[in-house]
Amino acid sequence: MSGFHDTELPIIAAPMAGGPSTPALVTAVAQAGGFGFLAAGYKTPEALQADIKAVRVTEAFGVNLFVPQRDDSGALRSVHRDAFAAYANALAEEAAALGLTLATEPIGDDDAWQDKLDVLTADPVPVVSLTFGLPSPSDIAALQRAGSQVLATITTPAEAREASAAGVDGLVVQGPRAGGHSATFDPARKIGSEPTVDVLQSVRAVTSLPLIATGGVDGPQMVAELVRAGASSVAVGTLLLAADEAGTSPVHRAALRDARFTETVVTTSFTGRPARALRNDFIDRYAPVAPLGYPAIHHLTRQLRQLAAKNGDPHRVHLWAGTGYPNIVPGPAATIVNHLSAHL
Repeated sequence: MSGFHDTELPIIAAPMAGGPSTPALVTAVAQAGGFGFLAAGYKTPEALQADIKAVRVTEAFGVNLFVPQRDDSGALRSVHRDAFAAYANALAEEAAALGLTLATEPIGDDDAWQDKLDVLTADPVPVVSLTFGLPSPSDIAALQRAGSQVLATITTPAEAREASAAGVDGLVVQGPRAGGHSATFDPARKIGSEPTVDVLQSVRAVTSLPLIATGGVDGPQMVAELVRAGASSVAVGTLLLAADEAGTSPVHRAALRDARFTETVVTTSFTGRPARALRNDFIDRYAPVAPLGYPAIHHLTRQLRQLAAKNGDPHRVHLWAGTGYPNIVPGPAATIVNHLSAHL
């Protein structure tokens, strides 16, 4: 199987869970000379299988997995119950006004980790990337034995060292200006705002593994800068949200070009994990009281966000976006990939 090194262009479509990363987007980026990632997060194993089948027309693709959050004993991490109850209470009046009753007990899950691992070892894909931490070294080795390259998404040199020791084949270096969830191993740490090139260079100083740079990519000049700084490829998410082939919701697409949204901020208010989004009313109201606790907070707010998206309400939905969002240009994914490669 080919890997992310074997493409004509060093451009990768970053995985964007929740809808944007469709098989059509992955295929279009691959056919344009880049490499595309399917996002397995939130999908059932059966839906993941269907997506993999749909992109088998190319070998320039991978699958991204959310790594379950576990404590030192191996048990799934849980949200603090009092913090969860307080947040549910804070949201209750707003939910009731929309005809919703929110959960009173936290819901936890491992995003069907073992079942998805079984899918990928039985029907291997060229590359598997990991986000939110590291699974056991035996899980990494199982994917490698099946024939997949395994990449870990990291945000600091310390995480890079840990991932290297676990035996991965390469690293996705995510800068803090990235849209959507931070891949940090420690959700409680403050997410900064330094340029991705600075994070990339600090990671390069501690490892010789291949590096993919991502986060806040705003155009072809930055792509070229990151390649010059040592990235073998550059992963782009936000600038593909308005691609014709992306599954981005209509309310999200509209907000990205709405002049009323003027900045991005990192918040835990939607999912209980730090994530960068366009600043909206929900963030302003609830960021001060939102606790850590992924995925319990994700499950708590999910119905509210789904209804908001259905109603076209951009102020009660997560509008994930990196700092490069002002440079989004709608159109075919191939045109976007070619534009991003202009200075290489």
